[in-house]
Amino acid sequence: MTTTFPYPVELASTLSDSLRSAKQELVTRWLDRISARVAISTKRVFPTHELLNHMPLLIEGIAGYLKRPERDIDGRAPVVAKAMELGALRHAQGFDAYELLKEYEMLGEIIFDFLTSTAEQIRDDIPRRDFLACWQRVFQAIELIRQATMSHYLRLSAAQINERENRLRKFNRTVAHELKNNVNAISNASLMLAESWTDEAERKEFDAIIAKNAESLKRVLANLESLSRTQADARHCRNVLLPEAANEAIRELEAAAKAKGVEVRIADDLPRIEVDAATVELCLMNYLSNGIKYSDSNKGERWVTIEAAVEGPNTEHDREVVIRVTDNGIGVPADKREQLFGEFYRAHGDTVTGADGSGLGLSIVRETVESIGGRAWAEFPEGEGEGKGEGSVFAFSLPSRRRDDVEATSDRPESEKPPAS
Repeated sequence: MTTTFPYPVELASTLSDSLRSAKQELVTRWLDRISARVAISTKRVFPTHELLNHMPLLIEGIAGYLKRPERDIDGRAPVVAKAMELGALRHAQGFDAYELLKEYEMLGEIIFDFLTSTAEQIRDDIPRRDFLACWQRVFQAIELIRQATMSHYLRLSAAQINERENRLRKFNRTVAHELKNNVNAISNASLMLAESWTDEAERKEFDAIIAKNAESLKRVLANLESLSRTQADARHCRNVLLPEAANEAIRELEAAAKAKGVEVRIADDLPRIEVDAATVELCLMNYLSNGIKYSDSNKGERWVTIEAAVEGPNTEHDREVVIRVTDNGIGVPADKREQLFGEFYRAHGDTVTGADGSGLGLSIVRETVESIGGRAWAEFPEGEGEGKGEGSVFAFSLPSRRRDDVEATSDRPESEKPPAS
């Protein structure tokens, strides 16, 4: 740092020592501010003792940078490694860049508030420029640590984006092949319908081919549309209430459900919380489509139900919106469950006829929700033997860090709340 006057070593030392002695208190304030903003407990903000113990080292690094003007914070400094670990943690938790920048803004506010209180107890004859020099030094330290955190966070995000793009290229090749097959089937069936020699039975068969492939085209195009919407900046996505997103997904699949004789239901106590329309509709349409496609024709009553709740936090997960799609269909054999969310995998591809698909629906759900810090999984009823005829539950979760979500589930009118168990 270049200055036109001597660096105030004595004042910097006093302020630095004060920072060091109060570092635990400052980290506690920081944790409380973050928890208040994102509505998760301090244990989940830094979920391991190791990470929590690293945070005072950030304060220690700032204090050391203030006290010794010849010291520099570079990529080799231990404090930089701790700052990078914070970036990796927040990336894994699905925080966006804005939330991470806000954490450092709050850290800066806490440190400068503390130093202001400390400065008021120092003698009055110290020149103002000395305080300004110390303030500048602290600001530089916070900024350098913030850059280390954000740079690592953005590197991880870029790697994730590259991996996603590779998957999408593979997906596009598969979809292009499927679309080509659908279009060729519709085109050939249409040509056959135009021939004068086709009888009534053959016409019905060609009509069925056209309808089946048209429905497949609609499903693939709907997935493509939803996927394109999820690429947008999260703050520019369209937010709707969860029941609205559920109703829209049901509307898109109304014809398919009717054709298979499946009743699609929405639970009465679905929480009225805001969700990203594109993400939730994409996930629900894939889950509902599978529930309809693999319904059990031997059952007189066939149904698929959408349920949701705000759950947690607990020792494993933050508070999250968990959405479950339950069906009473043919289920999934136990030996095929582990691969369900793999790309191009179809558990019933060689056993169920008339259920076409690319085998990408579940992997798309998983990838989409994991990219924003959520999860995707399947549950199965206990005591189902080989998993035949007992149905399944496909679930996904979205991070719920807003206090509005909790209030939306606790402040509903009594008539909208679920009955006590």
